[in-house]
Amino acid sequence: MQIWVDADACPSVIKEILFRAAQRTRIMTTLVANQTLRVPASPWIRSIQVPAGFDVADQRIVKEVQPGDLVITADIPLAAQVIERQGHGLNPRGEFYTPENIRECLAMRNFMEELRASGVDTSGPSAFSQNDRQAFAAQLDRFLARHR
Repeated sequence: MQIWVDADACPSVIKEILFRAAQRTRIMTTLVANQTLRVPASPWIRSIQVPAGFDVADQRIVKEVQPGDLVITADIPLAAQVIERQGHGLNPRGEFYTPENIRECLAMRNFMEELRASGVDTSGPSAFSQNDRQAFAAQLDRFLARHR
């Protein structure tokens, strides 16, 4: 099992949690982004810089992910592709994407996109909070305990 991180929009506090988890569990953790990333020197942590472009990082993750791998992303279409490849998806707020909920998540995302495109102010997600950070850390720990 590996952990893949859609790192372009991943909050720094989540990356720090992942760095500590990688060291503790010795699970390879790879951050993928279209910008240079600083990661701690570790045999368990690496970064891959992909060219700029729409969904380039997402497509690299989809290409590399194996069944059982965990992908950290807030990108619902990416999560859907990961689930199709029998991976696991966890967003930075600590919510898992599953085969049971991914269609609903995609439908809601598409609906909100249509509203925004028609000029409706949807105000976006709430600010990332300490509760989000704690929920993510707890879900990650439970997942790693079950899948090691």
